[in-house]
Amino acid sequence: QVLLVESGGGSVQTGGSLRLSCHVSGYTASTNYMAWFRQVSGKEYEGVAGIGPRGDYTFYADSVKGRFTVSEDNAENTLYLQMNSLKPEDTAMYYCAANRPGELVYDILDPSEFDYWGRGTQVTVSS
Repeated sequence: QVLLVESGGGSVQTGGSLRLSCHVSGYTASTNYMAWFRQVSGKEYEGVAGIGPRGDYTFYADSVKGRFTVSEDNAENTLYLQMNSLKPEDTAMYYCAANRPGELVYDILDPSEFDYWGRGTQVTVSS
């Protein structure tokens, strides 16, 4: 059974930092596509950042480029999202997602490409 569990969310002020973690079990994160998405209540999922198999590439939404960094710890089978210079518009529930093993992902920021999802962790940035 694939299980993704996010942690690390919280409340910070504008300009602050947070590091989100997504611990993965029943699945090898490093050999598959992984991504972070966020959702504001009542709105669609927004792709934030993704990482390809074996970390061969990363991709970011324009809104977070230069501020967020996605990475993996293979030994811990954990996905991370380092978020710096946070803004109020970053406030959302953040989810990690993983694709079905062996399948290609053509748009790593498209939520429909991913099959496994965590329950999310809330990030709130106050001005």
